[in-house]
Amino acid sequence: MAKISQPMELFSYKLASMYYVERELAEKVLPELLEEIDNPQLKTGIQAHLNQTQAQIANLEQAFAILGVEPETVKSSAFDGLVKDHDQLVKKLDAQPLEDIVHAGGAAKTEHFEIAAYEGMIDLARTIGEADIVQLLEENLDQEREALQQVRQVAKLLGTQPVVA
Repeated sequence: MAKISQPMELFSYKLASMYYVERELAEKVLPELLEEIDNPQLKTGIQAHLNQTQAQIANLEQAFAILGVEPETVKSSAFDGLVKDHDQLVKKLDAQPLEDIVHAGGAAKTEHFEIAAYEGMIDLARTIGEADIVQLLEENLDQEREALQQVRQVAKLLGTQPVVA
């Protein structure tokens, strides 16, 4: 890959990285998580966020279209690290109620990551004068913030339940 030397190149790279993240979530991570979760509230929240993630992917594809380029992905080692960390911790657990707590914590970490990524992309989109893209990214950011609040609410409930091994 060529060196990034222009703000538009940097934005395109970040857009491709976020496209990778959202597609990984929609196609792999969230569906697998839905199979593992027992708590009905957490499962409902993850399913709702999976639906939102599909809309977020469409927004990112629209951003690529505004830029006049084909959508592409760039692997995100930060996101992949979050997934790997979560998976390693789940393997160490010996009590099902702990799994849902870990799943909620992993979801919260991912939401924080996505929020930070979208905030940075919005700032950069403003800098390069892409107001239409800013609007699309702000929609995604609002959904990520909403998802984080929902995960926090469920996590509080999970944290008050007794754990029986």
